[in-house]
Amino acid sequence: MDGDLKRHKIGWIGTGRMGFPMAERLAKAGCDLTAYNRTRAKAEPLTKSGAKIAASPAELASCDIVFTMVSASDDLKEVTISQGGVLAVSGRAPKILVDCSTVSEEASAEVRVAASKRGTQMLAAPVSGNGKVVKVGKLTIVASGPKDAYDAARPYLDAMGKGSSYAGEGELARIVKICHNVLLGVVIQNLVEITVLAEKCGVKRHAFLDFINKSVMGSLFTAYKTPALVNLDMSPTFTPVLLKKDLDLGLAAARKTNTPMPVTAATRELVQNLIGLGYADKDFATLIFQQAKNSGLDIKPENVEVPDGLH
Repeated sequence: MDGDLKRHKIGWIGTGRMGFPMAERLAKAGCDLTAYNRTRAKAEPLTKSGAKIAASPAELASCDIVFTMVSASDDLKEVTISQGGVLAVSGRAPKILVDCSTVSEEASAEVRVAASKRGTQMLAAPVSGNGKVVKVGKLTIVASGPKDAYDAARPYLDAMGKGSSYAGEGELARIVKICHNVLLGVVIQNLVEITVLAEKCGVKRHAFLDFINKSVMGSLFTAYKTPALVNLDMSPTFTPVLLKKDLDLGLAAARKTNTPMPVTAATRELVQNLIGLGYADKDFATLIFQQAKNSGLDIKPENVEVPDGLH
């Protein structure tokens, strides 16, 4: 695997909450990696792991494979097809562009067309996880696009976590990720509902969630959110604003395909309400505060050490 990871010159755009630990895993694995971030200071610590720092996306145009991990559709277009973008350099373009962001199918398709005109193959490769999940090697990735491009990029995709899945051609990975995040929203909302219900009936949250996590309904996700729900530390891993964006994308796809999604629609409104209450920059598990208030429960931290399923 180490030999595979040294085969290509790698460019990386975006070193935020997710992008930094992803790029760091590649750098630590021995990749020839050069990174760019709009705020340079956020990328510079990667040099400790052997990475180089670029001053602009355009500087990465000579790389073999360029990964992008940015916040939104407009950000993706800015770092790829706008002036100074990695696909806007005369006479140079990467062989493969791998976008790991969660963006709309339309934005991804627009960049894919521009990439094709430059002779660059594009993979949509959105990820499931957060910064802590990346650090412990449990990130998962779904990719779509040309199969030969996926085969070339796969060693790097797999090195960032527990493996990648290939969904097929075009933008199929985008809808897979959107569906995944719709499930994320619906599950956390129902999880806070039943946790508050159990507490109102006299069951401590840590005891209830311990049982859920050991049952067939438990998952890495329910275990990972347990410390937040028990001790109410809402340091953000994924914000309500980002969750609402994905719920909106899912509902937009549902309208386009005439697919009814009543549970998703209700969840979207609850997340919107949470944002209105001032929790926009907190973790989306703050849904438990909203549920507790609506239920007449004065919720307090239990201050119990509970496992998060990652270790």
